[in-house]
Amino acid sequence: MMLSGIDLEQLAEIELQKDEEEQKSVGGSLSTPASVPREASYLDINHPYYDVARHGIIQVTGDDNYGRKLVVFSCCRMPPSHQLNHQKLLEYLKYTLDQYVESDYTVVYFHFGLRSINKPSLKWLQRAYKEFDRKYKKNLKALYVVHPTNFIKILWNIFKPLISHKFGKKVTYVNYLSELRDHLNYDQLVIPPEVIRHDDKLRATQKGGPPLPAKTPPPRPPLPTQQFGVTLQYLKDKNQGALIPPVVKGTVSYLKLKGLQTEGLFRRSARVQAIKEIQKLYNLGKPVNYDDCDDIHVPAVILKTFLRELPEPLLTYDLYEQVHSIASVESSLRVSHCKKSVESLPEHNYVLLKYLTCFLHMVSQESIHNKMTPFNLACVFGLNLIWPPRGTASLGALMPLNMFTELLIEHYSKIFGSRAPPSEVLP
Repeated sequence: MMLSGIDLEQLAEIELQKDEEEQKSVGGSLSTPASVPREASYLDINHPYYDVARHGIIQVTGDDNYGRKLVVFSCCRMPPSHQLNHQKLLEYLKYTLDQYVESDYTVVYFHFGLRSINKPSLKWLQRAYKEFDRKYKKNLKALYVVHPTNFIKILWNIFKPLISHKFGKKVTYVNYLSELRDHLNYDQLVIPPEVIRHDDKLRATQKGGPPLPAKTPPPRPPLPTQQFGVTLQYLKDKNQGALIPPVVKGTVSYLKLKGLQTEGLFRRSARVQAIKEIQKLYNLGKPVNYDDCDDIHVPAVILKTFLRELPEPLLTYDLYEQVHSIASVESSLRVSHCKKSVESLPEHNYVLLKYLTCFLHMVSQESIHNKMTPFNLACVFGLNLIWPPRGTASLGALMPLNMFTELLIEHYSKIFGSRAPPSEVLP
């Protein structure tokens, strides 16, 4: 029997109420929205979207395993509907995505915490889908729906006539948080504590045993030729004292020769199999020929992946507060603040940062062709150069991290001009 839209909407509401009962039965709290992170909002209190941003419903953090920016939407942080203007939420979501949709990006949707009291209307959902036109859908490469329920399946049936086959293939249902590890840098993901507790309880309920800890297995000892996931000191010791790791030198040399005018350089992702194969070659100390990949975005993703997998960020944990405070520095003093900060880096970090920034400055000088201005490059590289010592960088932290990175690239000569170590190497 065919169901009308109204019948399906009623069915969806019934399923949502069932979800609430099930969440109560496994000990889930439904009375209040989830705790809001300290840096949930990066907007000034007078900003038109501050009202929505302060809840921390939308976060942008890190990259996935394919080099795509991660956007996280947490239902459990949505307050009751009478306390949240859903039209404004939609506008704020578009406002946030507008900063990243020119690059490939991934959305992680945490469904836990959506309740009758805080859910948007079906009309709002339909309007939202229609308003997210091709600009937003084209570069969305994956949508992970975490802890899906029957309510989600009913919604899918309601929206089926609107959703293209191509878009449908981007949706992946994730039953447990541990499944995200195959696709994302899990440790950089912003996951509300309530969602983690719900996942633990789900495991205990579904499998009849204690919840499995969502921890990474202990790392194996690195190979002598290892390139990814090891310290700069390790790389220096294993490469005859060279301060520029082979991965960085190889990718930068190739991109400088063949990629400077590629539109969207560093914004696009690459085939995951190609990335894994290149990483394996580097880790085994075997030669890498990027011409074999026939994709200029492979070396670009490899460079970002190398930086992201360093045990400590290139700009170091010690510098995090100085980098984070850049927005509070008077604009005329920001370049000198950056200069002073990077000059305090250990020599190895400084030499490598200067090498990398010199190259990114070259890329920005070709922005008429590649569309990669210092601002656009900073949006890509900010979180690959520095992240907080504990936890993850929230959307609130991204603005100063990106601002600092943009200043490095735009004012490369001023910031790096007066310190030239004898071991310096430039691209």
